[in-house]
This record gives sequence, structure tokens and C-alpha cells, in this order.
Amino acid sequence: MKKICLLLLLITSLGHSQILKPVTWETSIKKINQTEYLIEFTAQIKKDWHLYSMNISDDGPLPTLFSFDKNDDFSLVGRMTEEKGITEFDEIFNMNIKYFKNYTTFKQRIKTKKSTLIITGNIDYMCCNDEKCVPLFDEFEIEL
Repeated sequence: MKKICLLLLLITSLGHSQILKPVTWETSIKKINQTEYLIEFTAQIKKDWHLYSMNISDDGPLPTLFSFDKNDDFSLVGRMTEEKGITEFDEIFNMNIKYFKNYTTFKQRIKTKKSTLIITGNIDYMCCNDEKCVPLFDEFEIEL
């Protein structure tokens, strides 16, 4: 009976260790003037993985999407920007696709009505390596 319990414990712990987290996110905020800020989302991408651009056609992989929770105390100024990245032809999707390796930064300018504020939202994205692709989701909270 002990051997069976030990085997089940080993299998359970191995299953939990297989949770993939190929990207970690860090946020920072820079004050531009009294009412405007620049939010930076930096993705640290593990070796041999890549993260897709925000700008991918509907026939391609899942793009990186940032969603800000509704809050009347701030508004987005313009569109979010991303770095240059790498654009290559992907045989699976039969198209050119932009992606990032190692790290990248996405930036969004905001205008606020208050000097102290908490901004929340989430990031939906897909990461791939040579063996698999995984759709992922992370939440963020930024305090001014």
C-alpha cells in the first residue's frame, strides 16, 4: 500500500512540475507630465521559446492581446506599441509572422484624472517552441 501511495504522490508532483510558464511579465510606469504616463510591459521569454506579436492576421497563431479593466479615472492615449521583433515565414500557417525571442517590451500611454490610481487588466498570448505551442493568460496590476 505504501508503494502505491508513493507512486501516486510521485505522479501528482510530476504533473504539477510540468506547468509551462515560458514568459514572465514585469510592468513599469514612467511619468510623462502631470496627467500622462507611459506603461511598459516587459516580457522575459525563456530560451528556445518565442512570443507572438500583437499584429497577427486572423489566419495565424493567437496574437498577444492586452485588455485594461474599465476605469473612468484613466484613458488610453493612442495604440499600444511593440518592438521590431523578428518576422519570418511560418510553414505551418503559410504566412509571414512576427514574433519575439528572449525579451520584448510593449508600451501604452495613458491619461489620468487622479494622481493615485490602480490599473488592472490581463494579457492573453501564445508561446511556442520547436515542439509545442501554449496559449497563456496573465493578470496585471499597476499602481500610480
